[in-house]
Amino acid sequence: MQKLDALFEQLNSVILGNPLATKLALVCLLARGHLLIEDIPGVGKTTLSHALANLLGLPYKRVQFTSDLLPTDIIGMTIFDMESKKFIFKKGPLFTSILLADEINRATPKTQSALLQAMEEQQVSVEGQQISLSTPFFVIATQNPLEQSGTFPLPESQLDRFLMRLSLGYPSAEFEKQLLMGQNTRGKLAPVLSQKDVADLIDKVHNVHVSEAIVDYLQSLVSQTRSCGKFVTGLSPRAGLQWLQACKAMAFVEGRDAVLPDDVKLLADYTAAHRLHCNDGSESSLALTEIIKQTEVI
Repeated sequence: MQKLDALFEQLNSVILGNPLATKLALVCLLARGHLLIEDIPGVGKTTLSHALANLLGLPYKRVQFTSDLLPTDIIGMTIFDMESKKFIFKKGPLFTSILLADEINRATPKTQSALLQAMEEQQVSVEGQQISLSTPFFVIATQNPLEQSGTFPLPESQLDRFLMRLSLGYPSAEFEKQLLMGQNTRGKLAPVLSQKDVADLIDKVHNVHVSEAIVDYLQSLVSQTRSCGKFVTGLSPRAGLQWLQACKAMAFVEGRDAVLPDDVKLLADYTAAHRLHCNDGSESSLALTEIIKQTEVI
């Protein structure tokens, strides 16, 4: 846990004034999920992903999503090698540990869907063969607000692949002044963990205890999203599994060996709201919060 404390200390010296966002980013990684950061340009989305990769000692690649980006630009392609007289597969930027899919909703739905298999199965199909990706494999996608020009909405199947969605927001006046005066440590980060350390932490998250009462409580919340009549469709079983896994990762990061009801409540908005769409077009976060308020912990 000392290494985790050191990691958060350095990460919070780069992303000033937003310790919850940095904690959630690590929780998402340790829960074997993927992260969607939805915000306006220039608030630190790319900085967060790059700093996390540096501190974790993981390979990192960035893909700028544009309207003319093709699936082969992400996955790679088979080319003919003149020297060997054979066809070889040239790997794309997808073959890394942390992939930043920058402004993912500026690409066409066809290109967005190129990530689906990789995010779900941690492998890709090329020329009829299955090629495994790195462990861990963590996608951090940034998304501009849909009202900005040149954006395509992410389909429900794509949104469901992201364990969490969060927003960084504007910094407070105090922290923005520190940023303007150059008091953050961007560009001065050294690895705190190794790739093996990260893999070990992910294994330890799996051992965090979840009582049957917590499972019943979370299952009740998931069930109510399907029966309350407020949403077009309720949460899927995969959403419930990922919500629970995120709770285990949060407990581990906070130094506990068991999940608490507060973990379920805290992570509801980040793990479930982006998968829900209200029938009346209102904010799904508000409807989800109301369900949590009305549900007693079993």
